[in-house]
Amino acid sequence: MYNNTFGNIFRLTSFGESHGKAIGGVIDGFPAGITIDMEFIQKELNRRRPGQSAITTARKEADEVEFLSGIYEGVSTGCPIGFAVWNTNQHSNDYDNMKDVYRPSHADYTYTQKYGIRDHRGGGRSSARETIARVVGGALAKLALRQLGISITAFTSQVGPFKLDKDYTAYDLTSIENNPVRCPDQDLARQMADYIFRIKGEGDTIGGVISCVIKGCPVGLGQPVFGKLHAALGNAMLSINAVKGFEYGQGFSNMELKGSQQNDIFYNNNGEIGFRSNRSGGIQGGISNGQDIYFRVAFKPVATVLMEQPTVDIHGNETILKARGRHDPCVLPRAVPIVEAMAAMTLLDYYLLDKASTL
Repeated sequence: MYNNTFGNIFRLTSFGESHGKAIGGVIDGFPAGITIDMEFIQKELNRRRPGQSAITTARKEADEVEFLSGIYEGVSTGCPIGFAVWNTNQHSNDYDNMKDVYRPSHADYTYTQKYGIRDHRGGGRSSARETIARVVGGALAKLALRQLGISITAFTSQVGPFKLDKDYTAYDLTSIENNPVRCPDQDLARQMADYIFRIKGEGDTIGGVISCVIKGCPVGLGQPVFGKLHAALGNAMLSINAVKGFEYGQGFSNMELKGSQQNDIFYNNNGEIGFRSNRSGGIQGGISNGQDIYFRVAFKPVATVLMEQPTVDIHGNETILKARGRHDPCVLPRAVPIVEAMAAMTLLDYYLLDKASTL
């Protein structure tokens, strides 16, 4: 299996399976001299970990990271940063009845056809537990971006039929941790949470949308052809489990408008070049323009549902599967820090690439 490495200069290589001994990774290209805030990194992992509320999986994991190299006296050394997060609460027997059958819309079938073997316990390498390594890498990237004045905030903007109806600028994004759904509208968040809890009681799952805003990004990140910044962000987001779509800026909305109505008009802002609007989402021609970068990521409902579904076994015989185990009824609350992590690693990587674009 290859393609377990993300990035160009800043590179994360992850390893581990859902029910293996550990999830971990090695980070290359992280700048030396960055103060490593261990409390912040653990806080980011806590935002992703299971068992944090009644609307997430009941699996109990501390998800405490152990760094093995690349950090000395609280500062990055420029050497590879190795780390591990040990698995401690696997219930592998919960998956015994799924050993020889394929879960509808899951990776079971394609994984088996590709490799000829699969670890049925929790999905093995295709499990979203692999994203632990991304959150660690993203937390480190955030610490470096913080020194550059770049901040990244993701939030749940839609769960099933419940969705925010205003632009992100109308909400207090610092309030997303005040509810388990991580939505900036507290009243809507309660409706979302109630809906997820009801779906969970039915043994079913639900999807939705996570929005993300990047502030403080300098002008010039990205390349005009195959290294477009929005393409890199799209690639990063589409690599996350259960993601089905990505759009940035105006995206698919207002497609009935003409170019003269959609263009972001320049103006002289007290001697500096300004924009009258930001329909481009902070990226033009594949290159950041200094405005807020904002995008949306669509997540499908979790494929593993705790109700009977028709399927086939590994021999092609039709059968009925009722999955067991501890599964999220909705991935969105725990996916918010994953979206931020992938955005942070992409931005830091492209910042370092930009430094190599001219002498």
